[in-house]
Amino acid sequence: MNDITKDTRLLPPLNSNLLALRTHLGNTADLSAVTVTINGVRCAAVTIEGMVSSDSVGELVFRPLMKLENGSRISPDELMRLITEHCLMSADRSNASTVGAAADLLFSGFVLLLVDGIPTAAALGIQGYPSKSISEPTSENDLLSSQEAFTETVRTNMSLVRRRMRTPKLRFELVRCGKLSSTEVAIAYIEGKADSRMLEEVRKRLGSVGLDSVLGPAFLLPFLEKQSEKLLFSEVGTTERPDMLCAGLVQGRIGILIDGAPFALVCPYIFAQGFDSIDDYAAKTYFAVFIKLIRCLSFILAAAFPGVYIAAVNYAPEMLNFKLLLSLSAGERSTMLSLFTEMLTVMLLLEILREASIRLPHAIGTAVSIAGGLIIGDAAVKSGIISSPLLIVVGITATASYVLPAFAQQLTVLRLLFILSGGFAGFFGISVCAVMVTANICSQSFVGIPYTSPFSPLKRDRLMNVTGRKNFADLARESPTINALRPDGQ
Repeated sequence: MNDITKDTRLLPPLNSNLLALRTHLGNTADLSAVTVTINGVRCAAVTIEGMVSSDSVGELVFRPLMKLENGSRISPDELMRLITEHCLMSADRSNASTVGAAADLLFSGFVLLLVDGIPTAAALGIQGYPSKSISEPTSENDLLSSQEAFTETVRTNMSLVRRRMRTPKLRFELVRCGKLSSTEVAIAYIEGKADSRMLEEVRKRLGSVGLDSVLGPAFLLPFLEKQSEKLLFSEVGTTERPDMLCAGLVQGRIGILIDGAPFALVCPYIFAQGFDSIDDYAAKTYFAVFIKLIRCLSFILAAAFPGVYIAAVNYAPEMLNFKLLLSLSAGERSTMLSLFTEMLTVMLLLEILREASIRLPHAIGTAVSIAGGLIIGDAAVKSGIISSPLLIVVGITATASYVLPAFAQQLTVLRLLFILSGGFAGFFGISVCAVMVTANICSQSFVGIPYTSPFSPLKRDRLMNVTGRKNFADLARESPTINALRPDGQ
């Protein structure tokens, strides 16, 4: 891209403008310019191939232009006025007076209409680039809720949110991030629900993105989170479900949609949100409380169970039932490795299998998981490399980790930390590790919203919606927002 011509203003001569555009875009092969003469005035329709619908361009642009041809000569100003004021070519219209602005519109799927003798370009939004159709969620599966997921097109994602929130208070702000990619990023919020300080801070942090390209949510997370490298958990969450994003917007949260990413960012994201599901509101209150307890138990098992098992067997065997201790002792005597080495080895193999199942196609990935779990596990036990009790512990841990996909990365790290702590220092190491993890979690906040809310600081009126769920009648009366989780409640 030639930055010398970026701020160059369009000139009246048509050929000069076409040359300036070609120069600015480096004479790229996907730049298309069709020149025609209408009523004695030369004009050109400029597009980027693949960014507009060819059928729509022919129907909405070329056909109306040809209807303007009646054999009589008119001035360039009259032709431009007919195009912009008397032809319903597109509902999405804009104007460009510089070469850089014209190029940005072309890359967004606009058709530029240049008229000889007019120093501006009329832009018509006729986007038609190929995109994936709306599909089912892949990582956030629910039974009794919507089965639609976000796509890679930000305009489609905006429509999925708008269709569920038909209120004029729903706002979308479009910004561009990435010096070269110029990626469209939409900030979604509900006027009157979202906190103005938080909204301004999100705008400021997005404005500080100095990357050359922004190709997904991961590119923005370090700028949205302060000291993200030092934090174990994330203050900004992700979701692929439009209904989950809408639920967050109603609570006063802010959503961020990135063009090219089938996920939305939600901020602020608190620890308790990782245990939530839309299905909780389709179940009876007592069952929602039970499921929340199951998820909490799964979190503890997935994070600390292997470390606690090592600490109990190696440092405090008196805690175990005598028959269980004899069974564990017999299993460990038949293996050639120490319990600590066994656990680390099996956990690393588990992560390798999980990564392989993710990266391979679904059909092959499932086969790899089954083959690895059954064949390798059975062979390892029979050959005396690992013991049967340890394999049961690993199986329980792996199953529990699948209950909370939102914490998949954190649980993997926590599991290894607790294994190392329990292996080297027993229950003292487990306690120290737990205290350090808790301190790290308690130190997090997003624009005044503590990550540990509503537990710390304690918000009694919000605890019910965390430990279970409130019924919709109570929610309708209270209409709570995210600001209620601030320490000052404002």
